[in-house]
Amino acid sequence: MTGPDGPDVVGQDGVGVPDALQRLWTPHRLAYVQGSKRPDEGCPFCRLPEKSDEDALILARGKTVYAVLNLYPYNPGHLMAVPYRHVADYTDLTAEETVEVAEFTQRAMRVIREVSSAHGFNIGMNQGVIAGAGIAAHLHQHVVPRWGGDANFMPVIGHTKVLPQLLGETRQLLADAW
Repeated sequence: MTGPDGPDVVGQDGVGVPDALQRLWTPHRLAYVQGSKRPDEGCPFCRLPEKSDEDALILARGKTVYAVLNLYPYNPGHLMAVPYRHVADYTDLTAEETVEVAEFTQRAMRVIREVSSAHGFNIGMNQGVIAGAGIAAHLHQHVVPRWGGDANFMPVIGHTKVLPQLLGETRQLLADAW
């Protein structure tokens, strides 16, 4: 409950071993997690190309692939190369799609280096839910720029990622350089 002085803190006795993690309780999200309020809009990667580049955070469109910013970036400029075709497994890509995913990945690295002087990159795709894919049904290749010291105390100790630029501004900067 939230009162005039902010959220109420409720103490509770119980069992367990204290750890270093903070918990953010969001009981209002339970309906979404259980599916009763989850939007049934299909695959987000299939829907994005139907929107404007600005609304979808799309940086560039190719013949078989597009580049889009990650809505929940690990670092500023974290983007993905995504085939238009709804395909889950890398081995199911056509030769043309495979080449364009690779070309978009290379282009993304060049553009990010140009606009933000990235020191390195993490590049990859998680194949299947068990491998960590958040959207396993639609293949996507992550391109995550890295800088020396980008894993400072905030994400390590505070479990919080600090991003210095809004996604729309990052999209415009990268799209202009693409």
